[in-house]
Amino acid sequence: MKLLVCISNVPDTTTKVTFTNNNTQFNTAGVQFILNPYDEIALSRAIELCEGGKGTVTVLHVGEASAEPTIRKALAIGADDAVRIDAYPQDAYFVANQIAEYAKDKAFDLILTGRESIDYNGALVAGMLGELLNIPSVSIIKKLDIEGDNLVVEREIEGGKEIISIPLPAVLGCAEGVADSKIPNMRGI
Repeated sequence: MKLLVCISNVPDTTTKVTFTNNNTQFNTAGVQFILNPYDEIALSRAIELCEGGKGTVTVLHVGEASAEPTIRKALAIGADDAVRIDAYPQDAYFVANQIAEYAKDKAFDLILTGRESIDYNGALVAGMLGELLNIPSVSIIKKLDIEGDNLVVEREIEGGKEIISIPLPAVLGCAEGVADSKIPNMRGI
């Protein structure tokens, strides 16, 4: 199985944030950036699915070179390889389009994203990516199992839960509960 996990480089929520240019521009000076926690959950589930030589996990980041420590962390967690598309991630559509252009001829069986990035909280990339690639997508999933050539996913809805079966390939936006975070190690780099 060939998996792609899309990751974001986001400000740590414990970092003091300031603005410049008359409070109109985010000041990155002194800000600690981390791997988006929801993307880390998606990465952990991808690694679980590929354990025992059952597949490969590629992480993909759309962003500038300053994200290299985040990409290295994803490798230390257990990704097999990493790709960075050198572009400023100006909005969700731009990011989804960049990922789709990369992924369209790579024959990924499954593409995982976090449910949203903690900096913009848009939850848009997974759905846009599925549409751009013309494959099924389901967002904010809490459980993921593979049964043959299908995925069985679970997500919470008002008043209960929804269980959906979709064919591979697909795009999924992962939330808490899909997997526990993995601890990075030096061997993974």
